[in-house]
Amino acid sequence: MAKPHKREAGSPQRGKPERGNRQPAPAGSFCRLPGAVITRRAADRLRAGHVWVYASEIESVTLPETNEPQTNEAGPPALLQVADNRGLLLGTALYSASSQITLRLVAREAVDEAAWLRLIAERLHRAIERREEMLSPCKDKSDSCRLCFSEADELPGIIADKYGDLIILQLLTKGLDRGVVRETCVRVIRDLVKPAAILERPDPRIRELEGLNAPSAEPLWLADPKKPKAGTQFHLNGLVFHYDANAGQKTGAFLDQHANYAAAQRWARLMAPGGRALDVCCYQGGFALHLARVCKSVTGIDASRASLEVAERNLEANRAELSSQVDWIEADAFEILRDWSNAGEQFDAIVLDPPAFAKTRRAVEGALRGYKELNLRALKMLRPGGLLITCSCSHHVSWTDFEAVAASAAADASRRVRLLERRGAAPDHPVVLNLPETEYLKCLVLEAE
Repeated sequence: MAKPHKREAGSPQRGKPERGNRQPAPAGSFCRLPGAVITRRAADRLRAGHVWVYASEIESVTLPETNEPQTNEAGPPALLQVADNRGLLLGTALYSASSQITLRLVAREAVDEAAWLRLIAERLHRAIERREEMLSPCKDKSDSCRLCFSEADELPGIIADKYGDLIILQLLTKGLDRGVVRETCVRVIRDLVKPAAILERPDPRIRELEGLNAPSAEPLWLADPKKPKAGTQFHLNGLVFHYDANAGQKTGAFLDQHANYAAAQRWARLMAPGGRALDVCCYQGGFALHLARVCKSVTGIDASRASLEVAERNLEANRAELSSQVDWIEADAFEILRDWSNAGEQFDAIVLDPPAFAKTRRAVEGALRGYKELNLRALKMLRPGGLLITCSCSHHVSWTDFEAVAASAAADASRRVRLLERRGAAPDHPVVLNLPETEYLKCLVLEAE
């Protein structure tokens, strides 16, 4: 059995990195080193541009001998070469034995850890450069965006979000759970973005599925070590929002709806100026506060008291700009919409932005029933000519299925619904056509006659 490569000493140079001079084994050559052999179906998917291999698609895995570790950190190797069942090299992948997505391709040739660290620095640098215009202080009065979006930026499992002067880093696969990876990401982000602090925050569900270690609660980097920072205010479309790295869902706020917040405000100004608006599953008030710029009254509903407390803080931070009456109600969305629709409540604009109903393919059928129920109740409460903005963040629910649910709800509500606009995630969450999972957020802007 072949011996693993030792990790090369040193780290990538500061500034914009360059590829090394070493010529890697190209895809299509025979793989003679330890690695994974995958099924024909998985190999065809990788050749078509995808990067995932599921546990059920692996025919065999041969790990390097452990008497000479691949890295200075314990555990299985971070990287494995991947070959088809003929032995032809397909590339190098991050390896996670405990995950259903066992392999995530990071290169279409053979690379060792030193080369992978250079690729991380190079790709992260490029991802941040792509968002340079979004980071401009003059760009729609916002100072926050996603700096790196995992597979969409060729960095599977790496997510970096900018909230004002804070950066939140997530490392979501076992092969990334290494000090050298953190050091590489911190160096690039620190040099290009110059934040006040960089913190790591895990997704608890992903950490459990991947078997990841709990990251340290200490910041990865501070501009001023004497001033630890885990909270800040950030701006989206000129509105102020509070951010706390130690609270909230995921990284604490949702940046993917950034552009849709502005679109909701724009459509409400056209169709429901001075009207009554409802934000269902409002979380920390993103849609509600944008609607409050143009509507006379806005009600936000969420089942989380903690989220509504932050929403109230966000409302207070924007009081000088908002003249609308804004109320928050802690309630289950399904129950309160059923009660209100039966009672004949009426609104001029309604936003539905529920959490992901389908986290797996098996959950899609139940998710579609949930989406239909919310849309049906909302349509029963909309005045003629009213605005409905309905969203799904379940990537397992296709555009076709989501639109069919909205059409079915309209039929049951005896409403004729006109499609005004299809929208997705903000531009800092790019969609890659070879990776359909990157197109997860769907937003329909509808007029109900």
